[in-house]
Amino acid sequence: MKDLGNELGPAVRLLLAEERNVWLCTVRPDGSAHVTPVWFVYHNCRWWIGSDYSSVKVRNVCTEPRVSLALEDGRFPVVAEGEASLICDEFPSEVVTAFAQKYGWDVSAPTQPGGKRVLLEVQVRRWLLAGAAQ
Repeated sequence: MKDLGNELGPAVRLLLAEERNVWLCTVRPDGSAHVTPVWFVYHNCRWWIGSDYSSVKVRNVCTEPRVSLALEDGRFPVVAEGEASLICDEFPSEVVTAFAQKYGWDVSAPTQPGGKRVLLEVQVRRWLLAGAAQ
């Protein structure tokens, strides 16, 4: 898969650094969409999303890795389509640090007793920016 992240302009990179929420769309087993707002960091040309292992989005990605992401501001659309991979064990330290800096949050810490945290790593295969597909 071609790495498209290096082709983003400075305005888009700024939005990815500053925006706090992105809408993540995964595909349910019956083919319907599951859309949810999530915290994210964009690091090394990848989207990173923390989640509980038992979440609907993780179950969906395990059976169908294709996802879409859209920033909340519809005036300056930033939409990405890609493939999600599940990171279950060693979280990249720079990603954990990026979440801590952006949100003051330890993305690796379980949210409930006995829970397991995972990262979704999304590699973009297509950007849709301001109405233009790339």
